[in-house]
Amino acid sequence: MTRQRVSGILNIDKPTGMTSHDVVGRVRQLSGQRRVGHAGTLDPLATGVLVVCLGQATRVAEYLMASDKVYQAQIRLGMSTDTHDAEGQVTATAEVDIGEEEGWRVRKALACFVGSIQQVPPMYSALKREGVPLYKLARRGITVEREPRPVEIHDIELLDWNPPLFTIRVKCASGTYIRALARDLGQELGCGAHLQNLIRLASGHFTLEKAVSLDELAQGDWREFIHPLDEALLDFEPIVVDAQAEKRIRHGQQIEAPPLPPPIAGGGERKEFRRAYSEEGGLVAILRHDPQTGLWQPKKVFTAP
Repeated sequence: MTRQRVSGILNIDKPTGMTSHDVVGRVRQLSGQRRVGHAGTLDPLATGVLVVCLGQATRVAEYLMASDKVYQAQIRLGMSTDTHDAEGQVTATAEVDIGEEEGWRVRKALACFVGSIQQVPPMYSALKREGVPLYKLARRGITVEREPRPVEIHDIELLDWNPPLFTIRVKCASGTYIRALARDLGQELGCGAHLQNLIRLASGHFTLEKAVSLDELAQGDWREFIHPLDEALLDFEPIVVDAQAEKRIRHGQQIEAPPLPPPIAGGGERKEFRRAYSEEGGLVAILRHDPQTGLWQPKKVFTAP
């Protein structure tokens, strides 16, 4: 019997010890769907929100990956590792001379990393050098120079300080490595550090409180946990198009739509994308504003269910 193709998003609470690829394989097995992918890798050590896309939702994964993330991270001072987390080999140790009453020193160090900062990616990462992932080079004992990259950390809150461990809550933009943040915090405090454990509390609009475990998916009807794919696009203003405009969109042609609002005073981004719905309520496309024509160009068009 041929299984019905399903498009949508699953908010999975990833267990420790599994790779993100392992989770995708398990979802593929449970759902019988072939087109499955995740929207933002979590290391095997980490737990928490892993957004998994099925069917046409794989086409909006890039917007999910670009969304802000929230993490709870436990960091251990006085010990550095080659992976910058607890799974790596210890490369250096140092005495931690920060007492329990000196949490202010930790808070002062944390404040140095809030805002736009430059961060050197870990060698154990999926970034590529001449087509080869850095982690594969690292496993061969090869270290290559990595250029610092700009990342944005919106907020860091110290939740607990129990030397040599402290726990923080981090809200950051996409592309931030929490393992690298642990490494850099250790350097700032002068004793080295590594990431002891990590929980992703939120990815965009998807939160850990509303995530589902793989066991729950296996025990019930997994379709009950599917979110519509347009939940990845909630930051885009919705518009409704008539039948004629929908036909133009499906042929890749530009359409007229209400103009972009003026820039927000004091800054703020102008939303150059919109999500277009048919008069029947189905998602038709993502549209992008063309500043030259003032019209809206189809960027991604979705098959009617």
